[in-house]
This record gives sequence, C-alpha cells and structure tokens, in this order.
Amino acid sequence: MFSYLISIEGSVRKMDLMDKLKILSNAAKYDVSCSSSGSKRKNANNGIGNASEAGICHSFTPDGRCISLLKILFSNDCVFDCKYCINGSSRDFLRVSFTPDDVCDLTINFYRRNYIEGLFLSSAIVKNPNNTMELLLKTVKKLRLEKNFNGYIHLKAIPGADEKLIQEAGTYVDRMSVNIELPSSNSLKLLAPQKTKDNILKPMGIIKNSIINHDEMKKSIKSTPLFVPGGQSTQLIVGATPENDGKIIKLSEALYNKFSLKRVYYSAYVPVIKDNKLLPDITHPPMIREHRLYQADWLLRYYGFKADELLKNDDDNFDLNFDPKTYWALSNLNDFPIEINKASYEKLLRIPGIGVTSAKKILKTRRVHNLSFDDLKNLRVVLKRAKYFITCSGKYYGDVSFDDNKIKNKLLAQNIPKNKGINPNQISFFDSSSIEEKTTESGIIIPKENISYPNIIYPSKKENFSNIILPETNLLRLNDRFTSIHGEF
Repeated sequence: MFSYLISIEGSVRKMDLMDKLKILSNAAKYDVSCSSSGSKRKNANNGIGNASEAGICHSFTPDGRCISLLKILFSNDCVFDCKYCINGSSRDFLRVSFTPDDVCDLTINFYRRNYIEGLFLSSAIVKNPNNTMELLLKTVKKLRLEKNFNGYIHLKAIPGADEKLIQEAGTYVDRMSVNIELPSSNSLKLLAPQKTKDNILKPMGIIKNSIINHDEMKKSIKSTPLFVPGGQSTQLIVGATPENDGKIIKLSEALYNKFSLKRVYYSAYVPVIKDNKLLPDITHPPMIREHRLYQADWLLRYYGFKADELLKNDDDNFDLNFDPKTYWALSNLNDFPIEINKASYEKLLRIPGIGVTSAKKILKTRRVHNLSFDDLKNLRVVLKRAKYFITCSGKYYGDVSFDDNKIKNKLLAQNIPKNKGINPNQISFFDSSSIEEKTTESGIIIPKENISYPNIIYPSKKENFSNIILPETNLLRLNDRFTSIHGEF
C-alpha cells in the first residue's frame, strides 16, 4: 500500500492510501446524483469489467442482485468557498488528494475482490476548473486504456472547464453529471459566489449536443466511440435556500426539456455547517419535502403531468400530508370520478393509486369484459386511494359521499390503524415524549387533550390546505416530527 507525507500544523506524518480513502469517500457522501447507468459498455479482449444497463450504486437489478460502486472525491482541497459545503476553502480540516494512479489501483483492486462494479468520481475544485478536469480526465483515460477497465464510470463534469476536456472525458465514461446545487441565480450569488448559472448550464449543453452528434455519427460510422451512453444527471439541494417547491419543480421540468437529462436528484439540506446566518437554523434535513419532490418528479417523467399542473405558482409548496398526485386530484375534484371502463390511458394515470403497471393491466383486461370493483382488486390496484376517484360501470364505491372534505378526512385517517393499540414498548422515565400522549402502532402521536380519530376536522373548501398537518388534532407521523417543509416543526 502506498504511503504519503502529510503536513499537519507543522508536524509530518505518513498517510497511506486507506487513510485517504476514508477521508475522500466520506466527503463524497453528500452527492446523491448517482444510480443505474443505462449503459451497455461491453468488455473487450483482455479487459476487466462489464457495465450492465441494469444499474450501479446499491441498485437492485431485475434478477435481485444488489450492485455497488466506489464513490469518492478525487480531492477535497477546494479553492471555492460555498457556504453550504463541507469542503469550502474557509473550513479548517485536513486536505488530501488522490493521484490518478491511486484511483486506478483502488478501482481495480476493489473490482477484483468483487467489492464494486464501477466508479463514481467527483472532486472539489483543485487550483481551477481546468486543472481539476484534466486530473479527472487523466484518471479515466488510464483506467480505460492502461488498465483495460470496462466497468461503469460516472464522472462529474466540472463547471467552467474547457469544452474539449469535457468532450474527451465523455468518450471514456458511461454517465456524466453537472450539479446545479442551488435553484436560482440569487441563491448562487448568496451561498456560492464563485459559481455562475452560465458556467453550470454550459457543460450540460456540451454533453447533450455531443451525445446527439455521436449518435448520428454512429449510424454511418460503426467505429464511432461511445459518448456518455448512460446520459447525464444533476442534483438540487432542497431547504438550504428559500425557494419553494413550485420553483424547484419548474426548474427540473425545464432541465429535462432543454438538456434531455436522465434524472434530477433532490438532496435534503444537511446542516453540516453551523453558526452561519446565511443558512437555515435546522437540526434535521427536510426528508419529507425531498420525498414529495421525488414523487412529483416521477409524475413529470412517466405520468404526463406538467409542473404548472402540480403547483401553479413558484411560491407554492406540496402538501406534506398527501403525495403530489393525490394532492392534485383533491385540488381538481371536478375532473373526477373517472369511469374505469371508459377512461383513456392518460386519464387512468391521473387517478391516485393507479400507476403505469395497473393502467396497462386495466386496458388489457377491459378488452375482454367490463371491469368490476372486484376485478380491480384482483388486478392489485391500490383501491384504498383509487376508490374515492373512480366509478365502475357507473357505480361509486367510496365509503363516503363524493365530497372533498370527506375524502380528505378519509385519506388522512388511513394513517391511523383500525385497532388503535398503544405502543407495546414500556414507558421510561427518560422518554422525551409526554406521558400524556399515546403512540399508536403506526407511529401516530395522539395528544390526550385533543379529540382523536374519527373526529378529524379539516379546513373548509375556501381554505388553502397546503402544508397543513391537521390543524385541530395536530396528528403527525412519528418519523416526520422533525422533517417539515423547512426541516423541522
């Protein structure tokens, strides 16, 4: 194992490769924009590895395998000083960097031991963008050409780097990504003043155009090398700045349309930087908000929704009590109920509880005969939500009248089990929760002084129910107590 001399406060000590690995793999954990590659890079003679389109990075393949990759930073020695980033130049901690040989040795050795099936390589900005991109390019070239590694590689394109460096790097990797991080130019100026919107979007355009050009060349010249066959992605941090969900989801839609991105990843802001007045004072990442954005993103990509349908204004937020599709349906109840035997595929996809698979099953089955409610059960449609928004042969099967407030209350009440047993865990004197509260098996906390289910009161039609968690009963799921729209209640 290689050893290095590292200076710490005037003293000198040896640092081996595993020490570096611990530091630089830990520094990479905040980047969530890595997943299945979609690449079909085949192994060559005397080569090592084979990138399967099934996926990478703790992703499950159709045959049940869990596959993973080595996720590291090339360096944490950053010249930028982004206020939200643990690697900012003003932070006081040990700075280390790999060499291209280090990364190659780690990747090959880990692959041969069956620890990994690929590499996710990013980096802080070392000296300047071009210098950093050159180091990353040298690393992936060495892996492909000298080590004959044909496994999956996901590489970060460095904003501000020369176009030729990005284009050359794209011929050696399976996926590239350029992280936007913050949803607006104003937020970039405030928290990442050394980054600009143009520098971030420019490499996205380069990657998109190069993918198109290589695909066209491949039609006439079969020997044309692959260029980022897994496409490109990006990441947005949620909760570090005041932008609401409407702004974020519309930005994502624009990125999909303009740059043909494979994925936009949402990362709940982790409060790793303390005592900075520019950052929100929270103790827990807004995980529920992140989850709602992922659900909305899925609706954009696979269900035919538009961003301004889900949230009309930039200042709107998703209701934390409902998934975005249910929230949309409750806001547009005049479009329901939908007759299950007549609705088009597009309309079926808009019914809460009916996904792509269920919609296709419905279309296939009703060619033979009209579907009954029991047929939908046999098709395993999620009827606990869908039954309030559909009819079967003209009959409505909801257990309440078709009224928005009653449907809202029923959907909310589904979080509470019918047998409201008290949590079997023994009460401790050191419990943080009050002894005056009951905790049900599902994690619902019921204050003693409030009236519990079924007497749930919901806002009237005229009131905006966005982000309301039952105003009179204040019921929350236990896991959500500290993960509100801004991070905590």
